[in-house]
Amino acid sequence: MALEICAKAAVGAPHLLGDCPFTQRVLLTLEEKNISYQMHLIDVSNKPQWFLEVNPEGKVPVVKFDGKWVPDSDVITQILEEKYPEPSLVTPSEYASVGSKIFGTFVTFLKSKDAIDGSEQALIFELFALDKHLKTHGPFVNGEKVSAVDLSLAPKLYHLEVALEHFKSWSVPENLAHVRNYTKLLFSRESFIKTVTSDKKYVIAGWGPKVNPLKLGNESTVSLSSCPDLNNLMYLDNPNVIVENMYAAKFEK
Repeated sequence: MALEICAKAAVGAPHLLGDCPFTQRVLLTLEEKNISYQMHLIDVSNKPQWFLEVNPEGKVPVVKFDGKWVPDSDVITQILEEKYPEPSLVTPSEYASVGSKIFGTFVTFLKSKDAIDGSEQALIFELFALDKHLKTHGPFVNGEKVSAVDLSLAPKLYHLEVALEHFKSWSVPENLAHVRNYTKLLFSRESFIKTVTSDKKYVIAGWGPKVNPLKLGNESTVSLSSCPDLNNLMYLDNPNVIVENMYAAKFEK
């Protein structure tokens, strides 16, 4: 029986998978473990009542286990590992925190308007630490085999790459060759291709309000509450997933 997962729909395209990196982490775990799942796409600007009733905080992702909807990607992926131990994605405890500060420093740098506030240097420092680890232990965090920490980092590094290139014309320095190779390996995996947006514009649209708050009409704002997309053909070609396109776009003043 397929597991049910609620995922953020794309900004302005609620029939497509959205830009939440935490949702993609869960989807990557499902794909790597070859677990069948049914995906409900949630328009987070107009959350359906049934979703709020089963998940009052309204955040995604949430997965239904034994009749109960469970939030939080950390909790969800741990449950998946316990209930579906093969293939194992366990990361050795000594490597579990590798790269854990990258996403936070990326967001700080992305939102920064001050070129000398140290936010770029802080991000480079964290990327350098990852590069050093990969040089010794790579090509993945735990060597030759992908593990949970890689599946957590992959969507975040993708957001970093897309958003910083668009908003700051910035890319990972070429001298961080192991990080650059790492992202190529991650982004070329079948599981990643199946669960990532078919168009980077949805990642950009997702981060836009964080970087430069936007207005719709005179009063409406784009919301980043909660929390990129497969085309219809990819959905049909993926035997693990059934997609329910349940909601139409709606922006209200």
